[in-house]
Amino acid sequence: MKRKALFFDVDGTLLSEITHQVPESAKRALSETRKRGNLVFINSGRGYGFLRDIEQMIEHDGCLCGCGTCVADAEGHIHLQYRIPHERGIEIKKAVLRYGFDGILEATEGNYFREELSWIPKVNEFRKAQVATGFVVDKGWNDNSYDYDKLCVMADEHSDRDGLFHFLEPDMVVIDRGDNFYECVPKGYSKATAIEWTLRHYGIDFEDSYVFGDSSNDLSMFEYAKHAVLMGRHDAVLEPYAPRDKNGGRRRDRICNERAGTYQIVGTMW
Repeated sequence: MKRKALFFDVDGTLLSEITHQVPESAKRALSETRKRGNLVFINSGRGYGFLRDIEQMIEHDGCLCGCGTCVADAEGHIHLQYRIPHERGIEIKKAVLRYGFDGILEATEGNYFREELSWIPKVNEFRKAQVATGFVVDKGWNDNSYDYDKLCVMADEHSDRDGLFHFLEPDMVVIDRGDNFYECVPKGYSKATAIEWTLRHYGIDFEDSYVFGDSSNDLSMFEYAKHAVLMGRHDAVLEPYAPRDKNGGRRRDRICNERAGTYQIVGTMW
């Protein structure tokens, strides 16, 4: 039997939304499929460094990070890396504030917040949580010595969405994650492009690729992959990819369900 490549989103897919841990059932399933010769990859919007805790929880063969801007193998060797050009990155930082947003600049080595606390509470919540993990770099937005891979911005009632999104349009894709939260990714990079690179690198046929996800930033990989497995709780944008039976109903054997902290891969062939 030909080996297959399985690509898993993290938040809401590998990580339980109830316990914020990888359920034991998921760990066992991933271990078993690797024993059968298949490859398991984390495919996340998070930067590489922000996946270290997840890497320690599961057996895997590599990480596709930052919505396709970075690909690393299980030994930590980075094979693909894209960063926003330096001067453009500085322009984007200024535009984010000019149009009334705040946010997080995301890079392989860590995340960058502004020096000041934000007027948007959600940004401060993210900062507090990420400081606790040690993933915040001790350089603010006034420091122009670094580059970054992508960014997430948060809005309030005064933010000029049309203005910022028009400014970003030439070279960035804006993904609406809901609740005034927007993920901004360089054009030409996505979870799908990272999968394409990985399949080519490991010599795996397109027909043998499987993706698992729940969020709007998983849309590109659902559009790309031959086989898609949807979490039971998922963003509405992914509903068209819920498998249907001949009567138009959902095929429950191709949906992952999370109940009482248990992650079940139902009806898989691996």
